[in-house]
Amino acid sequence: MHLGLIVGIGPAATDFYYRSLIRIFNQSGVKLELTMAHADTATLLRHQAAKDVSAQVKIYEQLTARLKAAGAQIIAITSIAGHFCIEEFKAVSPLPVIDLVTAVQQELAKRQLRRVGLIGTRSVMETGFYGAMREVEVIAPPPAELTAVHEAYIAMATAGALTESQRHTFFTAGKNLVKNFGVEAVMLAGTDLALPFSSVDPGFPTIDCAAIHVSAIARTLAT
Repeated sequence: MHLGLIVGIGPAATDFYYRSLIRIFNQSGVKLELTMAHADTATLLRHQAAKDVSAQVKIYEQLTARLKAAGAQIIAITSIAGHFCIEEFKAVSPLPVIDLVTAVQQELAKRQLRRVGLIGTRSVMETGFYGAMREVEVIAPPPAELTAVHEAYIAMATAGALTESQRHTFFTAGKNLVKNFGVEAVMLAGTDLALPFSSVDPGFPTIDCAAIHVSAIARTLAT
């Protein structure tokens, strides 16, 4: 099956998805059919902040039409922030969508988790992962720490590069969620969080939402 990826939001997430899918398909010996279309980070974040669902859905429709013309049969969006309008987009998409929110819901149910922490962009944290985790109690950082995490995340995602100060912000927020709120694990609810978390043990259990999405994409393509 030919996969279309809507990428660019942000560059580190794009790299994570691309490398992960290549690795999985190389290991399986199956040929990966993939075409990517670029979406703009600043535009997405502006629409997300303004809750302008229709404007972002229109962009996704246009990019999906381009991917379909290139031969794609199914698509995915490599951004958790970009899923703020996923249900509206799925309703009008020219192609079936493998959405991250559904994949994470299924994984949390499988792990039987009941109380999880959450770090990512402001919108993701303030809405408790868009209100989609109905069977799980989702805890975001307190307001001041939430703002610090959001600002560090946006700076990192836009640049596609990590500073040690940003890593410290994410790790501190996660440790505080475990220590002060008793969460069983912390959801890495930003696809760019592979940058700070992939090579260093943060000292607390994590749930890598991007990795869950990649696995769901690979399973879908293999069927």
